[in-house]
Amino acid sequence: MDTIDYRNHYGAIETNGLYPGQQQELLDMLDGQVDWNDPTLAKITRLRLLSDPGFPYWDVSYCYGVLKNGTHVRVQLPFHQLRKAKMKADIIEAAKRDGVYAKGIGILDDSIISKLC
Repeated sequence: MDTIDYRNHYGAIETNGLYPGQQQELLDMLDGQVDWNDPTLAKITRLRLLSDPGFPYWDVSYCYGVLKNGTHVRVQLPFHQLRKAKMKADIIEAAKRDGVYAKGIGILDDSIISKLC
């Protein structure tokens, strides 16, 4: 997925945003939902985070992934907020609790994380 950074028409800055129409394409591909510790989950493909300037947390909007058989799914995460200053540390901590190899499923990869603030 290409990385684009821009200021949208509301003045918010988005990192790794989608091109027009791309969100609908992603939604059309989804076929079900799994927990992030599901053994059939191969990779996280998009993690969408939202916040307001000055607010110390990211809210999780959605998370998408792909199963080992190629099926695209919504991924249920065990958290709804992450500290801005320690976002990846919070993900790793939750992953350790749930027996998930965070780096292995790609959730720490900056190229799949979209931030709107």
